[in-house]
Amino acid sequence: MVMPRFVRPKEGDSESSPDLYVANCGPAVGLQFDTIASAFSSFGEVKGVYAADESGARVIVSFLEPASAHSAFIALNDRPCPHLGGRSLHIRHSILQPPSSRGMASVPVSLNASDLNIPGLYLFHDFISAVEEEQLLQAVDTGSWISLSKRRVQHYGYKFCYDTRNVDTKQHLGALPSFVSFILERISLSPDIPEKLDLDQLTVNEYPPGVGLSPHIDTHSAFEGLIFSLSLAGPCIMEFRRYTAGSWAPKTASISDTEVENPNSCSEVSRKAIYLPPRSMLLLSGEARCAWHHYIPHHKLYVQVLNVYGCIAKA
Repeated sequence: MVMPRFVRPKEGDSESSPDLYVANCGPAVGLQFDTIASAFSSFGEVKGVYAADESGARVIVSFLEPASAHSAFIALNDRPCPHLGGRSLHIRHSILQPPSSRGMASVPVSLNASDLNIPGLYLFHDFISAVEEEQLLQAVDTGSWISLSKRRVQHYGYKFCYDTRNVDTKQHLGALPSFVSFILERISLSPDIPEKLDLDQLTVNEYPPGVGLSPHIDTHSAFEGLIFSLSLAGPCIMEFRRYTAGSWAPKTASISDTEVENPNSCSEVSRKAIYLPPRSMLLLSGEARCAWHHYIPHHKLYVQVLNVYGCIAKA
């Protein structure tokens, strides 16, 4: 998985960015995201506050308007913030820069799913807390791992057959593990989840440094319409691609190690990208689930990421 970077805009473009990189600020220093959002909202509407990295002490404050971000920068940079206990904040204008890759044009990276305008795509920031994340990582580490060519996986619910890229509903492996019970309950109670459902299939993917995800659409015949993906341990950038009729497209794959040759060789493709911070929950449904390939490129800059992947197996 690749480590995203927040960088300074080009000279003269600072005031055009609605996003601020704020250091000495976040859960690790006792400041929750809603408290941070409230403090910055006096300068304009705040779209969201997101983890800038896994430290817990640096955040991105995203405003609706660039002018609001600039006003906050002028007022708070290297000064005590009275609404945050007098803590001095270190702020810079910032944009999210996708890592460079030879032969690929860069794709603007969004912090919010709504900015991508892909029907059926949702991203819920801080779906779990940092404490819950640590507990999950410890619980998962004791599970039964299956080694694939480039990563390790755990399967719960029904047996997943990599040869056919499908689930075998005749081989039930048992109930989902207790360590995800609170996540399932949170999904069922969330007013933001468009459907209420009982997930019965779970995969844990461990992506070691240097391993990404090839462009694919998860097998339609194996899983129902909604797929949830919880990111743990580190952030990454996920790209979405939609290929036009008659153009090259990778074979529909599943949660396996299927490789695709020359994924950038087709020019007739729409590309969009989103930043997935740790502890965020991604939901793929509708068009996002069935029409867009999702993809995490392999790069020279890496961070280890664990992904908990839930869905409903088709009978």
